[in-house]
Amino acid sequence: MRLFLDTSVLLAASGSGKGASRFVVTEAAARGWELVSSDYCDEETRRNLPKVGRSAATAWKNEIAPRVRFVRASVALDKPLVFPKAKDRPVVIAALAVRSDWLLNLDEGDFHTKLGREVYGLRIATPGEFLVEQRAQGVL
Repeated sequence: MRLFLDTSVLLAASGSGKGASRFVVTEAAARGWELVSSDYCDEETRRNLPKVGRSAATAWKNEIAPRVRFVRASVALDKPLVFPKAKDRPVVIAALAVRSDWLLNLDEGDFHTKLGREVYGLRIATPGEFLVEQRAQGVL
């Protein structure tokens, strides 16, 4: 299963050793989850790490980034995408381009409210919601 991680999830995983974001990242290999993000999210994460906490940069470098495959953000999409948040469009497009099963993010206002829970078969959830779904299916 391919999981696309938005900047908010990457920052949360870097900033805290606990929580659903860190669990998803640290347990991915054992669970058979492929973690993917984009160069756009990588750059945005690096820029915002100082705001997260003093140990976030170390966690990012040693624990989070090495477990994620970063792809080049694609700006072409063969389907219409009506999404008012221009800064988040590259995230959705990159997640669709790499054929992710899930887009995990913590920005419920911009993603979940405006896009809903699915776009072109790409499921959208917080890491916590994703884990609850996995538990309900007996995966966890």
